[in-house]
Amino acid sequence: MEASIICGEDDSIRCVTITGAGRFFCAGGDVGEFNATPEHLPFLMKELTAYLHMAITRFAQMPKPLITVINGPAAGAGLSLALLGDIALAARSAHLTPAYAAIGLSPDAGMSWMLPRLVGLRRAQKMVITNERVSADEAAAIGLVTEAVDDALLPSRGTEIENQLVTAATPALGKARNLLHSSFNTSLEAQMEIEARAMADVCRTSEARERIGAFVARRS
Repeated sequence: MEASIICGEDDSIRCVTITGAGRFFCAGGDVGEFNATPEHLPFLMKELTAYLHMAITRFAQMPKPLITVINGPAAGAGLSLALLGDIALAARSAHLTPAYAAIGLSPDAGMSWMLPRLVGLRRAQKMVITNERVSADEAAAIGLVTEAVDDALLPSRGTEIENQLVTAATPALGKARNLLHSSFNTSLEAQMEIEARAMADVCRTSEARERIGAFVARRS
């Protein structure tokens, strides 16, 4: 949670990348811990999701782009975190699995919100209900991730996109990502009003004014 707050509040951070250390991107929660004190499991789940959901909300709403570099298997809440990126790159050796049904739990970390929006309700139902494992190539084909990348090229591809976004107009990208997230819950007319307000807000920034001037003057 602390990292999500820092990433959102530190103006020197213009782009955020989340990736895994080691073989996995993220395998989700600690099932051994869940099993240790089953009588306290409801309390533990509420405590864990309180912190996790707050972090995911902050990453989703921060005014700067997010890249997820899925270097290995992603399961459970790890899958939710992988899907959170505006750009989601998956190593071809990676696979993505809801995982909840295997241990008798229901989804958390925003999975039930993100999956239907990315792949449609029917495919989301199949994935969650049958605990379907999806390869990186298939994930790219159905829109679950942005790209499937050869394992050896994944770090450099991630860096390439980071460099592109770091030099982009961060205030505009922040507004754009929030507009896209809100678009499923509003009418066309309401969304256009939100767009108009967002555009006006961006135009108040020195970065927008500088970029407009640079475009007209044909300079960097």
